[in-house]
Amino acid sequence: MKVSHQFTYLTLLTLKKLISSLSERNKFKVSIYLGKVFFNILKLRRTVAEKNLKNAFPDWSHEKINLILERTYIFFCSNLINFISFPYSWKNIQFSVSGKNFLEDSFSSGKGIIMITGHFGSWEVLGKWLGDYAELFVGIAFRQKNIGAHRFFIEQRELSNTKHIFKRESFDKMYDVLKQNGILGLVSDQDAGKRGVFVNFFGIPASTPKGVALFHVNKKSPMIFATCVQEGLLKYKIEFVPISCTEKTIKSITQEYTQILENYIRKHPEQYFWFHKRWKTVKL
Repeated sequence: MKVSHQFTYLTLLTLKKLISSLSERNKFKVSIYLGKVFFNILKLRRTVAEKNLKNAFPDWSHEKINLILERTYIFFCSNLINFISFPYSWKNIQFSVSGKNFLEDSFSSGKGIIMITGHFGSWEVLGKWLGDYAELFVGIAFRQKNIGAHRFFIEQRELSNTKHIFKRESFDKMYDVLKQNGILGLVSDQDAGKRGVFVNFFGIPASTPKGVALFHVNKKSPMIFATCVQEGLLKYKIEFVPISCTEKTIKSITQEYTQILENYIRKHPEQYFWFHKRWKTVKL
């Protein structure tokens, strides 16, 4: 590991120790401060986020877009701080769960579950709940270029029994999770380039990964969309929605769960990660 990567890892461990010593209210105060700094001063990826919000909500005023965007910065700063302070931030968390019966019914098929989510809500907290609930929960993840950061983030996620398979690893590993009747988790809402399938997202064609649909077509495993909405300090609502479109094509499957994601975003726009170039690839 490079010296710079080692430094990153040690810095994150130090931050974890410092942040974990704060009360929940003080962590939230820090989140507000950092969110305002990122929004007003550093303006990190603000241009991209503003453009995405204008695409999604063309009728919104400039003032409303700025209000939601500032709340988005604060929300994800809070998410990051809570994630860095795992497992200490799990103390006193309150969950309400809807649709758990869909998980239980799906396990009865013996074909595992394809779990879909997006960069929405508190997905790291969702991973913690699933890691505790399922005998086998494996998420497909990207390898970060900075090995120190990669090591820290993977270690944090695996505190809750979450396992990982990384992009470009053997598909056999992924299929094996389903074969063992486990949950295979995919975050499927980033631009997929020319290899993706175009579906409507806020009425605009968006290139979307085919992975979810391909896994289902090949293995017939049940598909469930999952969200974790933060409803207050230490309060989270997890919901599971089955994907049961009658037309089992790559496009129809992808469109159905993308529409479900959009519906959630419309209810809680400040909890969506608007900083990705979601409509980067243009449909010809």
